[in-house]
Amino acid sequence: MKKVISTSNAPKAIGPYSQAIEANGTLYISGQLPINPETGEMPAGITEQTTQVLKNVEAILFEAGYTIDNVVKSTCLLSDIGNFKAMNEVYAQFYKTDCPARAAYEVANLPLGALIEIETITVK
Repeated sequence: MKKVISTSNAPKAIGPYSQAIEANGTLYISGQLPINPETGEMPAGITEQTTQVLKNVEAILFEAGYTIDNVVKSTCLLSDIGNFKAMNEVYAQFYKTDCPARAAYEVANLPLGALIEIETITVK
């Protein structure tokens, strides 16, 4: 059985998808953009954008009753792989121990001109 997870503490979906879906003890969080849910705006740099994305992920995790420690897999999409080091430094502030599996890719473009998008899978 699947359950749609939604919170006003993360940006609303910008298309026909859910912020997250929970199914059989697994939470699938859609790719999160660095949109501040209060202002609807994106910060300028990769450090600030990565921070906002991970805050959005945390808000969805909290709404669903999970924590950052439950994350098992992340997929990071970067508009420029040259931003990998800066993204990684912020990422390490959120994932300190027993870090999830992860992949990072450079992509041609991201929605709304974002520099980063992160998709997350979480298990209780």
